[in-house]
This record gives sequence, structure tokens and C-alpha cells, in this order.
Amino acid sequence: MNILDFNMDFFSLKGKNAIVTGGNSGLGQAFATSLAKAGANIMAVSIMDDGGETKEMIESCGVQYKHVFADITADGECKRVVKDCVDTFGSIDILVNCAGICINIEDVTKFGRREWDKMVAVNLTAAFEMTHESIQYMIPQKSGKIINIASLFAFLGGQWSPAYAATKHGIVGLTKSMCDELAQFNIQVNAISPGYFATKLTEKTRSDAKRNGEILAHIPANRWGWLADLMGTCVFLASPASNYVNGHNLTVDGGYLMR
Repeated sequence: MNILDFNMDFFSLKGKNAIVTGGNSGLGQAFATSLAKAGANIMAVSIMDDGGETKEMIESCGVQYKHVFADITADGECKRVVKDCVDTFGSIDILVNCAGICINIEDVTKFGRREWDKMVAVNLTAAFEMTHESIQYMIPQKSGKIINIASLFAFLGGQWSPAYAATKHGIVGLTKSMCDELAQFNIQVNAISPGYFATKLTEKTRSDAKRNGEILAHIPANRWGWLADLMGTCVFLASPASNYVNGHNLTVDGGYLMR
């Protein structure tokens, strides 16, 4: 391709169909909305309802939206979800593995197998299964974008929640191994590692003056991330503009890891 052939249409997702797990709340809602704004139809998958908020946001972008209730840790659910996307929209072109949980225990000695198994099931195994089912359709069509949501804790330890750090390290390993196998089919597999973002889940931390100050002191940008700060990254990795980006873990952290 000649450099003059490149244009802003390379960032367009018009006509593409995306699944976003955990797509109707928090970071997932931001990812889903970003893809919709770029032109993709959206299937959000979660175990909770948001009262129609995400539907309104997505459909205002002029694309189709469907919410699917599913526990993607249950046998057969990932296969059902992906088939539903193909049956509804005609294809699966983009998968964003965003669903995740973090069970915080004050002391590592109190973190048991029950908590470990639950977090591994949601944060890592479900991402593998959603990817496995999606590539059954992506390989024959010789195209696809898979975006796994990791974390700063893919680079760091994880005080009070050993399974969270372990699963996020695992997500990056999964990204690299899948990239190595799927690149030959024109399928790109990348990860995004968000830093500290202002969401409902972080309200308690942000309201704690001491802890909030410690976090801000570690961020060169001197602020928590806004959800909008993640949206362009997601569109880039889902679009043809990133066709030669593969196996990468892109941090969006205001420079946190640089200190």
C-alpha cells in the first residue's frame, strides 16, 4: 500500500459487528460506545441490566444494538453468545474481552481457592472461550480484531488480590500466544492496560484523600483517567489502521508506569 492511499477511513468501523463483554457498564460501556461512534453494530454481553442506558447511547450513533444476558463462565454460553451475534448481525468482526471482577481481601492469607477460581473463571477463562468461539468465524472470513482488557497489574504485583494480578498477567500471555497463531489469518490480537480511571468502582478510593493523593503522585498527568481517554485506543485497535499491530499491550495510564 502506498502512503498516499492512507486516509481517515482506515479508522472507520462502518459495517463491522462487535461483541463487548461487560459492555453495558464502566469501561466496557465506554469501549462499546467508542466502537458504535466509529460505525460498528454492538452486542453487549453481561449478567446485569442497565435500564436501557447503553441501548440509548449506542443507537444514538445510528447503529444496531443488542444486549445479551449471559454468564460467560457457564458451559456453552460463549458459543451461544457468538452464534447469536452472527445470527443477528451477520458476522463477528471485533471482540472486546472486557468482563472482569476483582475480589479484594485484606490479607493474602484469607484469599482462598473459592475466590481464586471465581476470578480466574471470569477474568481469564471466559476471555479464552470467547476468543475460541469467535475465531471459528473469523478464520474463514480471514479477518478479525480481538482486544483483551488487561491492567497495570499485568506489569505489577497485586496487593490484597493475588488472583487479579495473576489473571491480568495471563491475559497478556493469552494475547501474545493467540497473536502468534492467528496473524496468518489476518486476525490481530492486542491488549489494552488501563491505569486509574474515574468510574463508579473507584469512587471510594478517590474519596479517600490519603490514597487518592498517593495515586496522583504516581501519575505524571496528575489526574485520574476519564473514560473518554480510552475510547480512541479501542477504535484504533479495532480498525484497519492497526492492521500491522499485533500482540501488543497498550497502556493508557497517564504515564503511571514511567514513575
